[in-house]
Amino acid sequence: MAKPIVLIAEELSPATVEALGTDFDIRDVDGTDRPALLAALAEAQAVLIRSATQIDAEALAAAPALKVVARAGVGLDNVDIKAATEAGVMVVNAPTSNIISAAELTIGHILSLARHIPAAHASLAAGEWKRSKYTGVELYDKTVGIIGLGRIGALIAARLQAFGVEIVAYDPYVTATRAQQLGATLMTLDELLAQSDFVTIHMPKTPETTGMIGAAQLKAMKKTAFVINVARGGLIDEDALYDALVAGEIAGAGLDVFVSEPPVEKKLLGLPNIVVTPHLGASTDEAQEKAGVSVARSVRLALEGELVPDAVNVAGGVIDPFVRPGIALVEKLGQVLAGVAGHGALTSLEVDVRGELAAYDVSVYRLAALKGYFTNLVTENVSYVNAPLLAEQRGITSTLAVSEDSVDYRNTTTLRGVLGDGSVVEVAGTLAGTKLAQKIIGLNGYDIEVPLADHLILMTYEDRPGIVATYGKELGDAKVNIAGMQIARQSAGGQALSVLTVDSPVPDEVLERIAAQISATSLRAIEIVEA
Repeated sequence: MAKPIVLIAEELSPATVEALGTDFDIRDVDGTDRPALLAALAEAQAVLIRSATQIDAEALAAAPALKVVARAGVGLDNVDIKAATEAGVMVVNAPTSNIISAAELTIGHILSLARHIPAAHASLAAGEWKRSKYTGVELYDKTVGIIGLGRIGALIAARLQAFGVEIVAYDPYVTATRAQQLGATLMTLDELLAQSDFVTIHMPKTPETTGMIGAAQLKAMKKTAFVINVARGGLIDEDALYDALVAGEIAGAGLDVFVSEPPVEKKLLGLPNIVVTPHLGASTDEAQEKAGVSVARSVRLALEGELVPDAVNVAGGVIDPFVRPGIALVEKLGQVLAGVAGHGALTSLEVDVRGELAAYDVSVYRLAALKGYFTNLVTENVSYVNAPLLAEQRGITSTLAVSEDSVDYRNTTTLRGVLGDGSVVEVAGTLAGTKLAQKIIGLNGYDIEVPLADHLILMTYEDRPGIVATYGKELGDAKVNIAGMQIARQSAGGQALSVLTVDSPVPDEVLERIAAQISATSLRAIEIVEA
C-alpha cells in the first residue's frame, strides 16, 4: 500500500523530518514557486509550510487529497482557514513554540532602551568614543507595566523578577489572585501608564485593542518612560508614537512589529530614541525547531485519523459524527460568554450538555468552550491544546457535566461562568432543525431563541414602552440593519433583555447613545469570529 504523501514546502529543521518518521512519502517543493507548488499538491495528503508559502483557495482546489496544512510557527496569515475548513482540510500550527523567544526578545528591547545598546554600538563602530552621550538607567527599583498577563506576559514577569523591579499589570481577564502569583499588582490601564518606567504590550489585536496606545495614553506616561511592542503591529498608534518621540513626551520605544511589514512609513525608523527589529519574536533556532517538531506530530495524528489538539479549525479526527456539528456552536457560545462577562475575569467555567448527546463522548465540548472563550481575549492563536493551559494560567477551573434530561430541545449545551465577585454569567445554545441551525436559547436566566449571528447586541433595561423605538431609531440613523430581534422578560415592568442580530458592527458612539437613552443596566456588542 502506498505511503501517504507529505509535502515540505519550505526549509524545516532535520528534527522536523525525523519527527515525521518513516511512515510517509516525504517530498520537497519550493513553496514560493507557484506552478511547482500547485503541481506537487495534486497528490499530497499533508503540506508543511512556514510564512512564505500561500495556501489559499486556489492551492486547496489543486489538492483533492489534502487532509492537513501544518504551519511551523504561530501566525496563519498565509493560510485561508475558512477555505480550508470548507474543503474539510485541517489547519494546525505551533501556538507555544515561540513564547520563550518572544519573552526574551522583550527583555532584550527593555535592556537596549535602558542602556542605549544599539546606538552606542553604532557610534563606536563608526569610530566614535562618546561614553557620556549614552549614559543609561538601571532597571533596579524601576516599575515595569505589563499590558496582558497571558503566557508571554507571565514569562516576562518571571524574568523581570531578577532585576529587582516592581511589576504592575493590566489585564481585564486575569484575577488579582493570579496576578499576585506572578508577582504583579493589577491596576487600571490609566494607573499603569502613569506609574510605569517601562510599558510592554502583550494583547491580542482586535478592533478594541487596535491603537489602544494612542496620543492620550502616550501623554499620560512619564517623560522618562519607554514603551515596547513585541506582540502585534497596530496596538500602538504609530503616528501618535512618532509625535510623542519627537516631542519628548516619552523617552523612547522598542518595536518588533509594525502595522505594515516591512514598514511602508519610514519616519519612525530614523528616530534616535527608538529601537527596532524586523519581527524577530519567533526567530530563534529553538523556536523554529520546536515549531517544526510540534506540527510534524500534529500531521502524524491527522493522517492517522486522530483528533489533533493544535487544530485551529476542526476537520477530521475521531469525534462521533453526531457530536461534531456541535463543536462550532460551543466555540461561538464561548465567545458570547466572554462578551457577556465583559471585563469580569472568570474563576470557573462549567459546560453542561443535555439530551441525546449524553450517550456520546462530548469531552471535546469543554475544550471548544475554552477555545471560544479565549478567542478574542489573548494574543495567541487558541487551539484545543493551549486553551486548558490558558485557563490554568488564569486560575480558571473548567468542568463538563452530562445529563440525558432535556425538556424543550433534543440537545442543549449551557456554558456557565463564575466571576471573581461570585456573580454568574450563562449562555445556552442548541442546533435546531434538519439544517442544524445554531441558536442561543438562554442568556443569564432569560429564555430566548435567536440565531447565532456574527454581530450581536445584548441589552438589559427596565421594561417599559418606547424602548424598541428608541434603539431602532438610533440604529436606523447609523445605517445599521436589524436582521433579527427578540425581547424576553421575567415579569412585566421588571428587567427585560433585548437580543438583536445586526448586519454590521455598531459604532461605539451609537451604543453609548442607546445605553444612555434607555438607561441600560448593561449593553454588550459581541462580534463572533468564525471557527
